[in-house]
Amino acid sequence: MLANVFTALLAAYPLFSTAQSTNLAGKVGPLTSIAAKKAVKTCDITAYGGKAGSDIFAAITSAFAACKTGGVVVIPSGQYNLATWVSLSGGKAWALQLDGIITRTVTAGGNMIFIQHTTDFEMFSSTGEGAVQGLGYHLHKSGAPRLLRFYQVTHFSAHHFALVDAPAFQFSMDTCDSGEVYNMAIRGGYSGGLDGIDVWSTNMWIHDVMVTNKDECVTVNSPAKNILVENIYCSWSGGCGMGSFGTDTNVSDITYKNVYTVHSNNMLLIKSNGGSGTVSNAVFENFIGHANAYSLDIDQYWSSMDTIAGNGVQLNNIVISNWTGTEANGAQRGPIKIACADGAPCTGVDLEDFNMWTETGSSQWYSCRSAYTSKARPVPLYCLKGGSTYTSYAATTTTVKNAPAGYMARTMAADLTKHFGTTASIPVPALPTMYFPGMKPYSKVAGT
Repeated sequence: MLANVFTALLAAYPLFSTAQSTNLAGKVGPLTSIAAKKAVKTCDITAYGGKAGSDIFAAITSAFAACKTGGVVVIPSGQYNLATWVSLSGGKAWALQLDGIITRTVTAGGNMIFIQHTTDFEMFSSTGEGAVQGLGYHLHKSGAPRLLRFYQVTHFSAHHFALVDAPAFQFSMDTCDSGEVYNMAIRGGYSGGLDGIDVWSTNMWIHDVMVTNKDECVTVNSPAKNILVENIYCSWSGGCGMGSFGTDTNVSDITYKNVYTVHSNNMLLIKSNGGSGTVSNAVFENFIGHANAYSLDIDQYWSSMDTIAGNGVQLNNIVISNWTGTEANGAQRGPIKIACADGAPCTGVDLEDFNMWTETGSSQWYSCRSAYTSKARPVPLYCLKGGSTYTSYAATTTTVKNAPAGYMARTMAADLTKHFGTTASIPVPALPTMYFPGMKPYSKVAGT
């Protein structure tokens, strides 16, 4: 009986895809439970002078000093302000419990909350109602603050809170290791430079996250290795991606799976312009899209960045499988655009079960440049070339006028009917209860 139950659970909550490029390289997340940390010490900011409606910088700093070597810093339910950015460095086996809402009240740059040089750390909301409110509509310009940044944090998690209306990036993880990010809602204005999650780290599991903005949804940058991104909901976003890549790019063993994208710039964008290094062993599977401008867009001549010296970033062993849904206008922006660097042609690019169709018109195109597949087929796959001699070739475009079988895909009940602008405050959202059609979150959503 127990064996049958366990088998059913594995079927409902698969840990890894059979096609993924790599498993995670060991345990992710904190090493000590919240209960164990609270048994050591609890440091409620109200005991250190923190008050609703006031600046809580000093209270957070004092509470952290008291609990940084073991314990939980608690920001209880309520509305709080932040006028001086919080930088919490060092410590071990501690947590930050964010049950209240922290609102930015000044215009300084930097990071509203900066966690660095720590291990066995957890940032979470026990109620699912905690949030950081950046009020970015007041201040969308260079130098404005990010909401949250982790730097050199190991064995950590961040979950069950919202990041809202950052003036700049929402959440970045730089040179971190063995982390888990999940059950989060991120909402930004409809403007560039408001990235959702940016990560350049190792051994990371990012799952069950919803992002609304006009820039990156969940993006991997260099250097990065052993990263699993799954159950991602990009709504009125820039879409998921990798890059921009430049000199000495070093990215490998990356998997994106179960990614749902609606009304976004693209479903997946891998971008560079010149540069050097490699991106290898990446899998992008189970993508559903609706009303997006681009779908699959590999662009190594990305015009939004200046050209960097070098022959180009070498892409190798890139698998795209089981994509369904629709693009906005396939005659204007086809669902497959693979423009690889002539000086470093892409190799081992494989498209399997790619079935997408246009919402406008009756045709769409596939375009490839200097891109090769390793699959042996009598007819080249889509617009990719085969063989074992990898020389550059000019972009070739194939136009199709018949919809592929099986392109119809499910939608999500939480799809937004319009984006959030940049002239009014964005409300703090409730956490979604689902992030990909038919897939329950791996962890129960707090407050449900």
